[in-house]
Amino acid sequence: MKAVDSVSFEVFEGETLGLVGESGSGKTTLGRSILNLINPTSGEVVFRGKNILQQAENEWFSTRKELQIIFQDPYSSLNPRQPIGLALTEPMQVHDLFASEKMRRERAVELLETVGLEASHFWRFPSEFSGGQRQRICIARALALEPKLIICDEAISSLDVTVQTQVLDLLQVLQKKHGLTYIFISHDLSVVRLISDRIAVMKDGKIVEIGTTSEVFSQPKSEYTRQLLDAMPGAEVRV
Repeated sequence: MKAVDSVSFEVFEGETLGLVGESGSGKTTLGRSILNLINPTSGEVVFRGKNILQQAENEWFSTRKELQIIFQDPYSSLNPRQPIGLALTEPMQVHDLFASEKMRRERAVELLETVGLEASHFWRFPSEFSGGQRQRICIARALALEPKLIICDEAISSLDVTVQTQVLDLLQVLQKKHGLTYIFISHDLSVVRLISDRIAVMKDGKIVEIGTTSEVFSQPKSEYTRQLLDAMPGAEVRV
């Protein structure tokens, strides 16, 4: 069986597309294929009118900074031996952003403050932060290259409920401020409902339904979507 099979959809600028389904449905494989972190065996990923899967290495390098990802685990996403400030300046240096290291560090401090951390945190190591703070650092790192599209791959699933809400709020604030587009991957329909403009439902590597959030929740078209909704806490009062 193919991990992702004949999937086709669009993501519109400035929106959040929620991508939901049970574990093993192909959500993460699809997200990573979009970013070419997994090499698809066929198909196209069209960004700004170009199939990025066919771009030459120098073209892909330029495109890469516009497409970022926030991974599920904030503990393994950061190098434990690297101060968090340098984790933010490193991608800027790789992509030759800003004229000097001083300017990159100033930008890193600005990013830390944007996600609710402090300039004094620049030289601290990941082990000195909570899970929620680490995910904020990962969000800051994703923003470092001023991307257009960010894939949030189960980005809050490892956090407790209170911190989940804080990170969701932050993502929405940043989206409005920077005009970001999100693909928000999650198995948790209640979370996806809070943040998504549209929802795509995956099962066995295929998208079985896609529509606005209100349509999917109030008038689900596929039996699988209805099963997911019925399994939600509070499903008995769903309308």
